[in-house]
Amino acid sequence: MKLNSLVIGLSLALGLVSSAAAQTTMRISISIAQNSHQGVAIDTFAKEVEKRTAGRYKVQPFYSGSLGGERESIEAVQLGTQELTFSSTGPVPNFVPEARILDIPFLFRDKAHARAVLDGPIGQEMLTKFDAKGFKALAWGENGIRHMTNSKRDVNSPDDLKGLKMRTMENPVHVAAYKGLGIVTTPMAFPEVFTALQQGTVDGQENPLSVIMAAKFDQVQKHLSLTGHVYSPGIFLMNKATFDKLSAADKQAFLEAAREGVKANRARVDEDDAKGVAELRAKGMTVIENVDKAKFVATLAPVNAKFEEQFGKANIDKIRNFK
Repeated sequence: MKLNSLVIGLSLALGLVSSAAAQTTMRISISIAQNSHQGVAIDTFAKEVEKRTAGRYKVQPFYSGSLGGERESIEAVQLGTQELTFSSTGPVPNFVPEARILDIPFLFRDKAHARAVLDGPIGQEMLTKFDAKGFKALAWGENGIRHMTNSKRDVNSPDDLKGLKMRTMENPVHVAAYKGLGIVTTPMAFPEVFTALQQGTVDGQENPLSVIMAAKFDQVQKHLSLTGHVYSPGIFLMNKATFDKLSAADKQAFLEAAREGVKANRARVDEDDAKGVAELRAKGMTVIENVDKAKFVATLAPVNAKFEEQFGKANIDKIRNFK
């Protein structure tokens, strides 16, 4: 009898050990705070993965660049030293050059247009370009529509930008466009930006309202202009070899979890955009809402001509005219 209960006890213990061993933990990171549109994206994703795989996969989120800035995280995912990341497309062209086209200024009419393009055939085909580079792109998310802030002066038109030293993403399309506006560009990883603004190493930066609020840039920037010059996509990236090892059902679970993450992410962007101006004004920022956008577009005409050579006018028009 004693032997029997010992055998049962051992089997139970071994069963517990093997079920514990069966849980695989993966890491996902963002370079901004947890209380943000990106934090909501990865927290929702983590919860959904665990639910949809009955706890066999656990995704551990990391925030505020604790595993490195966006570029380092994407690199780590490509190398397989980190399983997942959620990033803006800022540094993505350094890995997948085809994605550069999405960062052209004033390419999208608004968020609805951008979301339709990314969720439709153009965006879905773009996701397949990541496979050859060691990634599985799970879904397009959103970083938001980018606006300019600085510590020197109000910006109503491109003339007001001349000579301003601004942090830009590590992105060739952004750098070329902002130079065309007369900005002194300083590419820099996101985790370094707050300190650079605080110390006056740079005068300004540009980001969606969601990021400006999450990063508390109102503490180091006085002037905000709603330039809306670039729509900034976000993306869920996974190491391709890690994804390929999943069963067909688990692959589906990860893809669906990413889609749920995107829903939560976009809803938070909409919420931030709706309340952001009032909130930042209340925190002491001067907000210029009626920027001369036509003048921005006109000033960028020479740069846009170069982009048309680079990407093909037909490819750009296909995105611009997408209904």
